[in-house]
Amino acid sequence: MRKGLYLFLAVAFSLGVLALVAHHPSSNSGQSRRVLYWVDPMHPSYRSDKPGTAPDCGMALEPVYAEEASHGLLPPEDPVAGTTHIDPATQQLYGIRLAKVEMGDGHGTIRVFGRVAADQTRIYRVNLGTDGYVKETHDDAVGNHVTKDQHLAVVYSPEFLSVAGGYLSANERTPGGMNASKENTAPSTTLGATSAQARADRLRNLGMSDSQIMEISMDHKIPENVYVVSPTDGFILSRTISPGLRFDRGMDLYTIADLSHVWILAEIFGRDARAFRPGATARVTLQDTGESFKARVSDVLPEVDPATRVLNVRLEVDNPGFKLRPDMFVNVELATSLPAGLTVPADAVVDSGLSKRVYVETSAGHFEAREVETGERLNDRVEVVKGLREGESVVAAGTFLVDSESRLQAVSNSASSTPAASPGKAGSDHGMN
Repeated sequence: MRKGLYLFLAVAFSLGVLALVAHHPSSNSGQSRRVLYWVDPMHPSYRSDKPGTAPDCGMALEPVYAEEASHGLLPPEDPVAGTTHIDPATQQLYGIRLAKVEMGDGHGTIRVFGRVAADQTRIYRVNLGTDGYVKETHDDAVGNHVTKDQHLAVVYSPEFLSVAGGYLSANERTPGGMNASKENTAPSTTLGATSAQARADRLRNLGMSDSQIMEISMDHKIPENVYVVSPTDGFILSRTISPGLRFDRGMDLYTIADLSHVWILAEIFGRDARAFRPGATARVTLQDTGESFKARVSDVLPEVDPATRVLNVRLEVDNPGFKLRPDMFVNVELATSLPAGLTVPADAVVDSGLSKRVYVETSAGHFEAREVETGERLNDRVEVVKGLREGESVVAAGTFLVDSESRLQAVSNSASSTPAASPGKAGSDHGMN
């Protein structure tokens, strides 16, 4: 009987202890499971005060409990306020490179693309001042090189015949013809010479060449055919003539360009316009062969492209061997100089439109965003007027990645400030769930 009493007391004690534990839960256990915030498992720097999904990868956010923070299981906060932390391994992985702020000597080269164009003062349009038809053409394909006074076509027009007859008649009434001595000043001689000269000018206006007019004077014959000749040494750019074609007065039959001297048309931004002053010397280089030519800046044209906001500059260059051809692209280089000043690589500057900033390394793996004022750009470097000191290190490659990481960390710190200010609410919400 005593043994049964002991068993009864033991069971009653155990039930009492269990009831006491159920009625008074351990405060330490409740505190250890209190949620501080939720984080992105792929990017622990992102924090949220409520469960959900990560905005970058869509993964479910994971809770971070108070006990994990107390045991140092969370990633440490950035030790330097206002900076972005990127460890060296990550920098190497994403190609982030640093460069020094240097004092530039102000000497550089402006490089732009140019396009070859025919000199418009050396383009000739061949037409006739009368109607007629084409009897034949000779070696006049587009692209052919022709010489001055080379016969390109043979045409017929009755108006040429009547004017040529009057010229021949007036020329025969002049003693010595068109080569009469100036000492022979008799009225009849003067009148005949004047009449012959007027008819010769009339033939030129109709389109007859000086060589054929001279041929009429020497042969004393009215030509049945009129030759269309090239007015210069050059290349045929266009041709609208063919045998049997009837042409109208003033119709362009050929366009011929002298390409021994050509233009280079280049586009520049306003900040480079002062370097391309008229008379400045530049170098023009062929992209394929690397051959270079000496060019001279002729003028900066006043028009501005409404889409790109660039200026057009014109250069003139001699073209021996006709290696520079219309519509060919070339490289244009112009040496320039500016006062010495601090410079950084052009890729180091992040231009948001309203401000410009660079990322300066304050300590190993820590970068500070700093606004700067920039000046002129020479080659691949930009002058910094304000905001940097010589010798500082700035991000020169991967700047966009550092800028993006800086913005993400700023958003993360802003989001984490809410649960940090009211941890009790987060804990009570968790306890209710």
